[in-house]
Amino acid sequence: MAKIGRNEKCPCGSGKKFKHCCSNNPMAQQRPSTHDEQLKISLMDAVHDVCNAAIEKKQMIRELGVFVLLATTKGNGWLFEVTQSDCVQLVNHCELLPVPIDEDPQTIEIEWGHTYTIIDKQMQLTAYKDHSQSVLEDCPLKEVSAAIRRIKKKIPPEMLEKIHIAKEAPLN
Repeated sequence: MAKIGRNEKCPCGSGKKFKHCCSNNPMAQQRPSTHDEQLKISLMDAVHDVCNAAIEKKQMIRELGVFVLLATTKGNGWLFEVTQSDCVQLVNHCELLPVPIDEDPQTIEIEWGHTYTIIDKQMQLTAYKDHSQSVLEDCPLKEVSAAIRRIKKKIPPEMLEKIHIAKEAPLN
């Protein structure tokens, strides 16, 4: 449930602002969460769970929408995005890193740190910052690649076009 803003239309259907209609009614103080709000809460809950598992050095793999979240036994935590092969590290050797996720009710923006590919039975990462390449040594590759395949099977191509917003070209 999400709190109703004072200047939102009243959920009773009167057409008036909430503050001029049912704001004094304690039963009307909450409204059902939208699907986007539930996804946002779910993603942040999943990120929190994976970070805790990584700090405790417990392996965890979780699928959520187009995301695979990973906590390793060496204390690392990662968030992988399946459709564009992006990833970001959330925990490094049991040390919590800043979570680069910016959310609002319409969008979830994540500042990705790397792209990933699976080559020769290894998870290879390429950093956006300096294009350096590395191998994710403690990645349980079989389980993570199986999760990625399951997610890719579920997503119809027309939905992929709606997931990502194309960046606008700079004006010259």
